[in-house]
Amino acid sequence: MTPQLTLGPVLYNWAPEHWRDFYFQVADEAPVDTVFLGEVVCSKRAALFDPYLEEVVARLENAGKKLVFSTLAEVTSTIDRRLVERVAASDEFFIEANDASALSYLDGRPHAIGPYMNVYNEDSLDFFAGNGARSICLPPEMPASGIAAMGRQAAELGLDLEVQVYGRIPLALSARCYHARAHDRTKDSCQFVCDKDPDGMVLNTLEGRAFLAVNGIQTQSYTCLNLANELDELGAFGISRFRVSPQSTGTVAVTKSFHALLNKELSPAEASAKLCEIGLDVPFSNGFYHQQSGFEWHA
Repeated sequence: MTPQLTLGPVLYNWAPEHWRDFYFQVADEAPVDTVFLGEVVCSKRAALFDPYLEEVVARLENAGKKLVFSTLAEVTSTIDRRLVERVAASDEFFIEANDASALSYLDGRPHAIGPYMNVYNEDSLDFFAGNGARSICLPPEMPASGIAAMGRQAAELGLDLEVQVYGRIPLALSARCYHARAHDRTKDSCQFVCDKDPDGMVLNTLEGRAFLAVNGIQTQSYTCLNLANELDELGAFGISRFRVSPQSTGTVAVTKSFHALLNKELSPAEASAKLCEIGLDVPFSNGFYHQQSGFEWHA
């Protein structure tokens, strides 16, 4: 099976013009097969990007990219539900469901399952495949042993499995907006303060150690996931799709490094050296994969 490089949805509240220009650059320069669009974290942000969505879609399609629209990962309000319905009920694009509320609108038609769904065992794969899923992005906290078991089952079901290989790790979602609270605002009157942190707001421990990042209602890792060293093993497990999660710095260059790694043009050590130069200025991590604390790095 030919490996594919994918670009996950932008998870942050970037300036709409920057969001547009980012996807224009992806269309022109990023060697990715599939691009995920759509608001995953906060329904209030979605309207900010609507004025540019049509031209972004056209630019990406003209560049030959396959497009997938992602749904919200948490639904707590009527506004959230309406956004999920608007995205999932549309038959114009292939849909990635990130919350179970999207499944009723998909009504069994072919779709993808995102990393925010609880797909931790073979029975889950059976269920989602029977409901129309064609590809599943496994949760980023899955260890190698679990990924291997899922790969064997997916092969029997004819499912494509995807794993995030780069970017901050999504850890949790809350009904409350951490960003608004940190700036003494309510969720309803946040004034989109999350736009101050294009890669999330770093949280420190009481001892002053950077520990987590906050992105609106979402908690992420402070570290940057990097599975360059594990790419060959993932392929042996049956993983055919490798996801880069966008960050504000160097994402297109990151996709080029992973593309070269998949094509054996770079060694894992060479790829990681390049990623140190072009990506987020934070430590790498791969602990979850090795069944250790997620923030750890195993060289």
